[in-house]
Amino acid sequence: MHCPYCLSEVDAEAAVCRVCTRDLYLFRPMMAKVAELEKQLDEIPNQEAYEHRIAELQLLLDEQAQKQAEPRGLVLSMVDVLLYIGIPLLLLLAAHGLITIVYDTKPIYLRLISILLPLPFGYFLFKGAPRKLFPWFMGVVFLAISSVIGMSWMTTMVDGSPIWPQNTYEWREVLEYSASIAFSFLTGMLLGGVAYASKQRQMRTALLNPFLKAVVNGLGDGHISPMSLRDMMKTLQEYGGSIVALGTTAVSIYTGLKGIIGS
Repeated sequence: MHCPYCLSEVDAEAAVCRVCTRDLYLFRPMMAKVAELEKQLDEIPNQEAYEHRIAELQLLLDEQAQKQAEPRGLVLSMVDVLLYIGIPLLLLLAAHGLITIVYDTKPIYLRLISILLPLPFGYFLFKGAPRKLFPWFMGVVFLAISSVIGMSWMTTMVDGSPIWPQNTYEWREVLEYSASIAFSFLTGMLLGGVAYASKQRQMRTALLNPFLKAVVNGLGDGHISPMSLRDMMKTLQEYGGSIVALGTTAVSIYTGLKGIIGS
């Protein structure tokens, strides 16, 4: 404690200041209270300590995300390919067989199924874990081209028509049909990526919010911290991903139905 008269250091039990010899009896309760408040203030972490702790938690979450993003084994990768590329390919071919060969109904039903069916596969593929985009983009291209060629081959087996397009119009129709399937899958990938990023952001918020609130309540200045600014930027990125996904959905619908609506 400090003497209220000369500000020299005095013992907590002293009744008289040894420097100025003033009586401290009446001031002792107040001096004890001031010392207690000073101790409490010293124990409050500063903003640097909070941000250091937040950075530690962020690093921990990033390490967990990196572990999830580590290359999968060959067996698991093959399972993913069969599940997310092979199954939609078989379903698209089955839909083509039922709609155009067995029941011989309007082709618009097949186009609608081709637009809607790949989307959930792309969504669940990217929703569960971070994925490398380029290999799966090539998988989407393979799915789209294989689907259209397989449908053409099935039609050839029934009526003997040429398996490959015979003129510019047919080539354009095949490319548009393939693009509608690809854009549908890509839309699902984007939506799944947004959902995964949102889940990761919620995990970070659940861990970091108590520390951010402590910073605001402890310091009481109410200014936007760099961590808050970063969270705002992440939110904007997620909304941007959703907007891009809506754009690819529109392209998928347009390319899938353009030929039928135009005709």
